[in-house]
Amino acid sequence: MQAKGYISLEGHRRLAAELLRLRTVERPKVVDEVAAAAAQGDRSENAEYIYGKKRLREIDRRTRWLEKRLEVLEAVDVDRPRDEGRCFFGAWVSVQDEDGKGATYRILGEDEIDAGRGYISYSSPLGRVLLGKRAGDVCEVQTPSGPREVEVLGVRYGPPP
Repeated sequence: MQAKGYISLEGHRRLAAELLRLRTVERPKVVDEVAAAAAQGDRSENAEYIYGKKRLREIDRRTRWLEKRLEVLEAVDVDRPRDEGRCFFGAWVSVQDEDGKGATYRILGEDEIDAGRGYISYSSPLGRVLLGKRAGDVCEVQTPSGPREVEVLGVRYGPPP
């Protein structure tokens, strides 16, 4: 059994929509393709049949994973912060490291990580350190190159900056 996790409402909708699409669109389409390929005769040398069966296995594997994952995820309304000034799940956090390099991250679930958009997991080293912090707080985060100090410049909720 997977450990309980958190996900934004938007992320939950995205995973649920993927599951629905796999069940109602992708799988039936591939089943029809496999049936048509099987009707052509010798299946051992029929690339369309072999590829179709492989694709069905991939779809079934992803469907099972999504079903199990959605069972253990708790969807959180990130537009309703508990405390506007503190960093909680769903917050946009602007930070500056000890070298003066700044960045803005959004604290979300593991299923929503996207480095290009600045989305980090609440269970990542930086995410864990930032939870509960306010603007002006300085904290130490463990990085592969050793501990680094990070100052929280601001915390806000809502759409991307």
